[in-house]
Amino acid sequence: MNKKRVGVKKVEPVVFQNVCYKVISGAKARGLEQNGGYIGAYDINSDDELWHLKIYDVVYNKEMEADKQDVLITKMSISSLRGGIVIENEKGRKFLVNPETKKVRELFLGIF
Repeated sequence: MNKKRVGVKKVEPVVFQNVCYKVISGAKARGLEQNGGYIGAYDINSDDELWHLKIYDVVYNKEMEADKQDVLITKMSISSLRGGIVIENEKGRKFLVNPETKKVRELFLGIF
């Protein structure tokens, strides 16, 4: 593994049903259990956080440095077909978030 994570790209927020969804960077600093895999829902007018959600678990090997094992979100998009937000991570896994129920399900084979 690389000593340092290089070129972490900012993931653009998406707006769905008048709520702005953003990747939460450095989630551990906020007291959450892992750095990657969280999104936040924000009021489109005030930018106040409405809620946050863990999209997937990161399993850490205690023998290695945790920051080298973080799995970050790399892309967010709206799926009008499924009525939710599609999240993709560094490992190529895709998830569909239903913002109303806050339920997350993994998408397989790129099926939306």
